[in-house]
Amino acid sequence: MRRPLAGLRVLDVGTRIAAPFCAGILGEQGAEVIKIEQPGTGDPLRTLGPYANPGLEPEKREPEEGEPGEGSDHPYSLYWAVEGRGRKSVTLDLRQSRGQELFRQLAAQADVLCENFRPGTLERWNIHPEVLPRRLVTVRISGYGQDGPKSLLPGLDRNGVAYGGLLHLTGESDRTPVRPGVTVADYLTGVFAAQAATALLYDRDIGGSGEGGVIDAYLYGSVLRIMEWTHAAYHHLGLVRNRSGNQADHSAPINNYPSRDGRWVCITAATQANFTRLCTAMDRPELIEDPKFATASARVANGGEINQIVSDWTTGLEAADIEARCVAHDVPAATAYDAADIAADSHVIARGDLVAIDDPVIGLLNQQAPYPRFDGQPPPVPAGAPRLGQHTDEVLTELCNLTADELASLRADGIT
Repeated sequence: MRRPLAGLRVLDVGTRIAAPFCAGILGEQGAEVIKIEQPGTGDPLRTLGPYANPGLEPEKREPEEGEPGEGSDHPYSLYWAVEGRGRKSVTLDLRQSRGQELFRQLAAQADVLCENFRPGTLERWNIHPEVLPRRLVTVRISGYGQDGPKSLLPGLDRNGVAYGGLLHLTGESDRTPVRPGVTVADYLTGVFAAQAATALLYDRDIGGSGEGGVIDAYLYGSVLRIMEWTHAAYHHLGLVRNRSGNQADHSAPINNYPSRDGRWVCITAATQANFTRLCTAMDRPELIEDPKFATASARVANGGEINQIVSDWTTGLEAADIEARCVAHDVPAATAYDAADIAADSHVIARGDLVAIDDPVIGLLNQQAPYPRFDGQPPPVPAGAPRLGQHTDEVLTELCNLTADELASLRADGIT
């Protein structure tokens, strides 16, 4: 199986989602990922629910002697089980000089560093790019970027979605803006940053520069980049784009249409060919020649009416029947799936889009497979999310040449 980034080492110093997700992508493409966590507490993502044992409340405590982290007797985050996978966990207090010294030793043997602290944090800890090897690619993720008037402001995913302009466009036109259902800015920024990291690695190793560089990735920037024609239309036409719900400003018919069995089916039939096919699927061929719907511009002008016609049709059918009729006439359509639908879907199963990860705390756990895949091969199955500090001794012995006595002293001093 191809592992394009095999042989590369990534240091994940981030917390929660954005920087760890960037590191995780590189790991699923073959890199070794070492996650640096605060002794005793670890990544805050470890405390976020839902929990594998929901009857217990989350608690923060020091592990017992010989216990590297979570156990079955206290809450275990399923969020962490997904986003912590595929990496090694090393506890290291980067606020202490000895911890910083060990980190610099690790960085000297790494290729990529991923972090998402507020700008200036690595500088205060003496582990910033200026004191690290020049061959290192450093991914710096923040809310608002490494410079500028707002660079030091706190910024989380929802702030990035709002400041980047997506929140303003999400929801119905006459209602409160609605957040996307998942943490879009964090994940998007992680993806963009991983792509940029591979570009710098290519330039370093293949392009011949021999040097890495610093990637300034910020949450609102990834959202801003996917805003389609929004800013071109504002600049050229003075048009301020607003929420349009599940319909589209420039296409019709398109919507999430209700079914008789309480489901929702997304149908996209704005092109002339797809509209003609949909009319045939609905047994409404007269709509094809109707002046109100005969052209794309006419359908946009009468979007409310044509969407209502389609909705009236779907309401009388069950979702499976709607989708089957659309598929039979080559009309793009898909039922809005929930997790149970996805887990049972024959195509998802055949493609291996969900994989069983062997989690060290709760055993086999189904979750999303690595994406994308190479050469039509099944995606690799990552290692389960590590217990807190599970690999501390292994990594510090191998890469920093520490002895058992030195490791014991570091633990006693709270550095690991």
